[in-house]
Amino acid sequence: MAATGSSNTWSRTFTSSSTSDRPSGGSRRRIGGAQRLTALIRLVHPFPVLVDAVATAAIALVAGAVPATALRLGVAMLGLQAAIGALNDVRDAPRDAGLKPGKPIPAGLISPRLGLLVATAGATAGVLLSAPSGGPTLLLAVLILGIGVIYDLALKGTAWSWLPFAVGIPLLPVFAWLGSGSPLPDGFMLLLPAAFLAGAALAIGNALADVERDRAAGVTSIAARLGRARAWRVMAALYGAVVTIAAIGGPGKVPSGLTIAATVVPAVILAGAVALAASPSPERRERGWELQAVGVALLAAGWLAVTLR
Repeated sequence: MAATGSSNTWSRTFTSSSTSDRPSGGSRRRIGGAQRLTALIRLVHPFPVLVDAVATAAIALVAGAVPATALRLGVAMLGLQAAIGALNDVRDAPRDAGLKPGKPIPAGLISPRLGLLVATAGATAGVLLSAPSGGPTLLLAVLILGIGVIYDLALKGTAWSWLPFAVGIPLLPVFAWLGSGSPLPDGFMLLLPAAFLAGAALAIGNALADVERDRAAGVTSIAARLGRARAWRVMAALYGAVVTIAAIGGPGKVPSGLTIAATVVPAVILAGAVALAASPSPERRERGWELQAVGVALLAAGWLAVTLR
C-alpha cells in the first residue's frame, strides 16, 4: 500500500524473514498446530473470500454449469481472493504492528515469508483451476488477481482505493458465467454498470470501517478524504442506485415471488448494512461492511437467476 509505512520498514520486514521462518514478532514461544491453522485462516480474510467463492459457484450454477464445474470455479475464486487477502496482510504488517497488533503477522503467529507462500499458493491454485474453462476464463482469473495485487501494493489506503473494487467486482460474474461454458447474455450490459457502482460502494464501506485507524496512521483513504458523514452518504446513494437498477432492469414477466427473493430481500439486507455503517463504533461498521458484501452477492446471484435464465 502506498501509505502503509515507509519503504525502509517494508524492506526490513522481509530482510528479517529471509533468513528465518520465525514469526515477524521475533517470538520464540511454541505455536500449536490449531493456533497456526487459525492464524492462517485469518490471514486470508475468510469472510469476504468465502462470500466471493460462494457467489461465483452460485452464478455458475445459474449460468448452467454442472455442480462439479461450479465447485471448481468457486474454489478457483477462493484461491485468487485468498492470495489477495494474504498479500494484503503481508504488505500491511509494518503498520499493523502499531495499529492492529492482534493480526496474525504482528502477533508473531505467522512470518511474512509464510504469508507470501500462502499468497503464492492461492494465486497458483486459482489460476490453474480456472484454466480448464478456457482462455477467456483464465485471462479473467489473471486480471482479477492483478487488480487485487495493485490494490494491495499501491492503492489501498489512498483516495483511489475504490477503483480496484469498482473494476474487479463486475469481473466476478463474468468469470463465473464464462467459466460455466455459456456465452454472456445481453442482460450483462445492465449488470456490469450496476456491479461497478456496487464495487465502489463496497470500497467506501471498507474504508469507513477503518477510517479512525487510517487517520491515526496518516493514511488518506477515500473515507478519510471525504469525511465519515459524506462518505456514508455517497455509499448509501451508490447502493440506492444499484438496487434501483436491479428493480427496474429485469423483464416484466418475472414472477413476483422471485422478484422479492432477488431484489427486495437483498435490498433489506443492504439497508441494514448501510445503517450499521453509520455507527460511531468501528466494530459495528466492520459488521456493516460484511453485511454489505452478503447483500451485494445475494442481489447479483438472485438478479441473474430471475432475469437471465
